This record gives sequence, structure tokens and C-alpha cells, in this order.
Amino acid sequence: MDKVIQQYQEDENVMIQLFAKWCANHQLDALTLYAQAYPQQEKNLLLEKAVAETEKDALEIDTETLLNVLQLFGNEDLAFVVFEEANKQEKRY
Repeated sequence: MDKVIQQYQEDENVMIQLFAKWCANHQLDALTLYAQAYPQQEKNLLLEKAVAETEKDALEIDTETLLNVLQLFGNEDLAFVVFEEANKQEKRY
């Protein structure tokens, strides 16, 4: 059981890092988008750490891939915010 929990936490951490990198590559504030999706939640310390460690353009994250990963972890609200931001950016270019 501990191994399952540990694996889930590791996978969740990867999801957070992917989100932070996608935001950095699209010049978006990951913490702001997260707060938009989950306004009742307190600060996400794992996300803050991922944002601090993220290098812009270190890894290109496809929007569709990010949306799939977010939905896989039940983050539909955050996936919706990402989808909306991606659409806004597409319209600008």
C-alpha cells in the first residue's frame, strides 16, 4: 500500500512540474492560474517549488498532453483554465 501511495505522489509531482513548465513556456503565472482554478485552496507548496525550479523552454509541453495529464489526476478545473488560456494565446498569434 505504501508503494502505491508513493507512486501516486511521484506521479502527482510530475504533473505539477509539467504544469509549471507549460506555464513558463507560455509566459503565464502558474500560481495565478492554479488560484483561478481552485480559489478556496491554500497555497500549493509543491507548485511553488516547481515554479521556482522551472527553467523556461527547458522542455516543451504540448497543451493537449498537459490537459490529458491534468484530467488523469482529476484536475478538471485546472484543465479548463489551461484550455481557456491556451485558446486566448492562439487567438493572439
